[in-house]
Amino acid sequence: MKSIFNPDFEKRNEVVYNCIVNYYRQGTFIYEGNRNSLKIFEIDNLTICVKAFKKPHIFNKIIYTYFRKSKAKRSFEFANILLQKGIGTPIPIAYYENFDTIGLNESYYVCEFLKTDFRFRELLDIDDEVKKTAILKQFVAFTYKLHQSNIEFIDHSSGNTLIKDLGDGNYDFYLVDLNRTNFNKKMTFIERMNNFSKLTSRKDIVQIMSEEYAKLSGENNELVFDEMWNATQKFQQQHFRKKRLKKKLKFWKK
Repeated sequence: MKSIFNPDFEKRNEVVYNCIVNYYRQGTFIYEGNRNSLKIFEIDNLTICVKAFKKPHIFNKIIYTYFRKSKAKRSFEFANILLQKGIGTPIPIAYYENFDTIGLNESYYVCEFLKTDFRFRELLDIDDEVKKTAILKQFVAFTYKLHQSNIEFIDHSSGNTLIKDLGDGNYDFYLVDLNRTNFNKKMTFIERMNNFSKLTSRKDIVQIMSEEYAKLSGENNELVFDEMWNATQKFQQQHFRKKRLKKKLKFWKK
């Protein structure tokens, strides 16, 4: 099994490798999906998070071996780039790739388990409107920093930003699920607005975010809202269209 380690964690190489080898026998699941899963492990007074990516089908086994970096490798490398640019993300520890005679078979990404207070998704359910608005404005400033740094975080959705309460009304933001990120991407105004489309379907939240983005960018307030809301509606329509299609396909398979 091939592995690349963060030099700061090199001394833990053996114990982390043991977590990978025993991934399905040890540790605690914090997410178990059809494609990927996440587990946490306690090692040497350190809590780590291990993401196991779905085993690729035969075509992708070849693609991820010879033509494109694996999701685990991209996650590791992209996390390092984000930290170098001052963007929050859990500290990367290592990635592992296991190959068979055809190509990539298994891959794992290891990072620190970051204790935060909530994700963007839970932020929307906060009853304290003053607190919620303050966090939203800081989140928009965080996203604006991404855009100004020429970073396009493609999976900028409600579950992929962790939020930590620092006290005194200040918050830190951390990106996760990094393998679809573009660097050195000078985004157009429309692309920036589209980057908000997966976060919420609520018009009042979009209103708050658009006002803050207009303030930071110097763009016209109405224009920012119109484009951000149009992008949100378009994404929602596409999302529910896909869900309806999946239901139809499941029905005909029965």
